[in-house]
Amino acid sequence: MLRASGALWLAAEGALVVADLHLEKGSSYAARGQMLPPYDTRETLKRLAAEVAALAPRMVILLGDTFHDRRSEDRLAADDAQRLRDLAIGRTLVWVVGNHDADGPRALPGETADELSLAGLTLRHEPRGGLSPGEAAGHLHPAAKVRGARGSVRRRCFVTDGERIVLPAFGAYAGGLNVRDAAFAGLFARPPLAGALGSARVHAVGWRSLAAD
Repeated sequence: MLRASGALWLAAEGALVVADLHLEKGSSYAARGQMLPPYDTRETLKRLAAEVAALAPRMVILLGDTFHDRRSEDRLAADDAQRLRDLAIGRTLVWVVGNHDADGPRALPGETADELSLAGLTLRHEPRGGLSPGEAAGHLHPAAKVRGARGSVRRRCFVTDGERIVLPAFGAYAGGLNVRDAAFAGLFARPPLAGALGSARVHAVGWRSLAAD
């Protein structure tokens, strides 16, 4: 099930999957002199906690780039670190590593994996090049743009051809890459469908209705 939050819910396995939280991205930018409001980690974890409360998963899978850089864990506020620890209470927490956090967490609970097989899916951070049936990945931060008579709308989205799926970035500051970008070329056997995130549901958008930036 595709959630309006951007999470993937595997109900039979009780598994909640989210990709690309990019925690502490704001503090990473601040260290380089680009000042952003320092609330992205808290907002992202608040949204994740709401999904956990709504679904009561037996497993939470963080699908890579959970941290924005390798020092992000050191910059976590104490209460945000506790929110991450709470995710592991009474359930399995799996950190699939990504290109931003290849070492995984050092002082937080949970299992670390390069990829994970579950429910007939291979869960990994970065999509494999070419066709890869049964893959669920993140990394690309897909976004859908739709033009209408009154202008255009751009939303984070899932993108799938029914064989594989790329999840939207879950992080507050993670942004999105248009699914018409060349980075998505060759990943799908047929023109894919976008699942654009709305306030309460996911909206299916056909390939012909999707516009480039």
